[in-house]
Amino acid sequence: MRKLFWILLSLGLCGGSATTRADTFQLADGTSVSGDIVMFNDSGVTLRTPDDTYTNVVWPKFSQEALKQLGKNPKAKSLVEPFIETPPPKPKNEAIAIHEVSRPELPPPESLIAALLSSSVGFIALLLIYAANIYAAYEIAIVRARPIGLVMGLAAVLPVLGPIIFLSLPVRTEAPPAEAQTPAEAQTYAVPGAAAPVAEGLAAGGVHVAPAGAKAGYPEAQVFQRGQFMFNRRFFETKFSGFFSVVRRPAEKDLVLVIKTGRAQLVAQRITRIAANEAYFEVVQGGKEVMVPFADIQEIQLKHKDA
Repeated sequence: MRKLFWILLSLGLCGGSATTRADTFQLADGTSVSGDIVMFNDSGVTLRTPDDTYTNVVWPKFSQEALKQLGKNPKAKSLVEPFIETPPPKPKNEAIAIHEVSRPELPPPESLIAALLSSSVGFIALLLIYAANIYAAYEIAIVRARPIGLVMGLAAVLPVLGPIIFLSLPVRTEAPPAEAQTPAEAQTYAVPGAAAPVAEGLAAGGVHVAPAGAKAGYPEAQVFQRGQFMFNRRFFETKFSGFFSVVRRPAEKDLVLVIKTGRAQLVAQRITRIAANEAYFEVVQGGKEVMVPFADIQEIQLKHKDA
């Protein structure tokens, strides 16, 4: 009897110790699982539950607390570590040191011209602008029929302002001196049927008498040269308005236009049409229509067709 008592007591102690060895692990879904660890592998843990059954629990199903608990086992540490989340490091409250910054000194304030002259690039830019100012004065002197030396000299003294002054002035035309006309030449402008156009040309100024090429009894040709006149649409509509009609007035029906360009000379009896940059003339020979750009015209003569 005594031996049997000690055997039963030993078995009871062994059973109790087996029961106390069972571990409880929290799962990620909030539940828990209890049992003895039988083995570890790459996929998870094999447990023997208290009801003497076996179950496999994969690593992702364990909660972080359970993984840390299993990580204390040396055999499972290398398998559990990849699934344990590492908390982010706490930020260090380091004091921010503010250092003084050396700032470059600003240049002293000065005018625009002085600023341009202080650098080589600005000086070259001023020279180019000044040269363009002189060249513009030269072109304006030609277009406005002004003395080239006077216009360029004023542009050199007053850049930009000088060319603007002469550009605002009208084109200057010079009439021939009265003493240069002989009584015969004065009578030429009094030919019946042509006195009105010639008188208008003299009143407008800039028209001079062709010294040669006119026959007796016909008026001298009126000559309009580039530089003294600006050939454009308004010039033709103002000076030669009678040449636009198909039926000419009796005072102008015998007059023709001699247009001289750098390449040819045309004798026109009518202006068929006119545009912004060119005019179309009906020439005497053949009656063809010829287009002449305003920029190509060097001189225009208004004369009698037989002169």
